Amino acid sequence: MSTIDISAHHRMNPEQAQEAADELAQDLAQKFDIDYGWDGDFIHFERPGVDGSIEVSEKIIHVQARLGLLLMFLQGRIEDEIRGYLQSHFDCTFDD
Repeated sequence: MSTIDISAHHRMNPEQAQEAADELAQDLAQKFDIDYGWDGDFIHFERPGVDGSIEVSEKIIHVQARLGLLLMFLQGRIEDEIRGYLQSHFDCTFDD
């Protein structure tokens, strides 16, 4: 099993940050056939071979995912999609 763990700093108000996370989840759902739903400040998502969450806090959007054997080969592509989306659509910055 492989893990994705990305934290991005944002400058949005809480409503904008939740909207950003929801749009990211919608984009990932469309590209990777993922089901998702909100639970408080978390979006939980899953599909066969992957599950995880997107946490939206005051200054951080935190994406965690566990990839099964078949999807671990797409880890780089999935990470690039997440980072690119957060950076280009919401001007997020990353520590690493």
